[in-house]
Amino acid sequence: MKQDLLTISDFSQEEILDLFEKSADLKEKRQKGIQHHPLKGKTLGMIFNKHSTRTRISFEVGMFELGGHALFLTGDQLQLNRGESIRDSAQVLSRYLNGILIRTYDHEEVTALAEHATIPVINGLTDLNHPVQILADIFTIKEKLGRIEDVKVAYVGDGNNVAYSWMMGAALTGMHLVIACPESCQPHPAPGLSKNDKVEIIADPFEAVQNADIIYTDVWVSMGEEKEAEIKKKLLLPYQINQKLVDSAKKDVMVMHCLPAHREMEITAEVMDGKHSIVFDQAENRLHVQKAILEKLLSHP
Repeated sequence: MKQDLLTISDFSQEEILDLFEKSADLKEKRQKGIQHHPLKGKTLGMIFNKHSTRTRISFEVGMFELGGHALFLTGDQLQLNRGESIRDSAQVLSRYLNGILIRTYDHEEVTALAEHATIPVINGLTDLNHPVQILADIFTIKEKLGRIEDVKVAYVGDGNNVAYSWMMGAALTGMHLVIACPESCQPHPAPGLSKNDKVEIIADPFEAVQNADIIYTDVWVSMGEEKEAEIKKKLLLPYQINQKLVDSAKKDVMVMHCLPAHREMEITAEVMDGKHSIVFDQAENRLHVQKAILEKLLSHP
């Protein structure tokens, strides 16, 4: 039976920990130049309705390094954007491919594709959710700290799809998440959260970073929100990750940003290039974790 990755909660905590073991193994193999081709003869179709750097390159390189092949498909190249139904497209693609990656706007488009496809579907980002990013982020934290449970993450900035995914990821892995954002920028309520989950939403960024192991941020204006740009910039200026905020956290706090970054907006260059930053280690780990995801979902007949 096929397995999809539409939200991070599609994986159990045990599956996530197993995935991280596989990610570490794949990372070591790559560093040692050891070839590993479990997906030889497999093909991933990658549908991109949103621009991408990390998602496209890491999945395409990942399929190549696992012995498979990736097809880059933009919306204007497919009949899907010219009136063909998702149901029909899903059935056709299922006859040709071994898996589908989709990066788009509407999350319902991804769930509909998965409903009608007979092959695994991976969510490469929607306006609601970004599961592959959060899995790579949590892996990076485990790699750096040697643990996940009870790690405190202070997410500071816009409550967007990444913040929403962090809420589910933190609850699933036992992390303590504090989101600091203005009331008008709060993320959608995440399903399945209980009072036992250590997930909070507050207004004060300096309160959020107290005793934090990780300070995390993302862009303030996501793709498709350009009309709101000036309003959001003014609203979120007090939530910038700058040296003053970093100095209010633990001395060994680490700073993360899922990229692309707008330097001197949500994060200063001083912090992003400083000793607390693990931003580019985090970006690299997209490749290793997504290779583990691909091997997990596509290696079955």
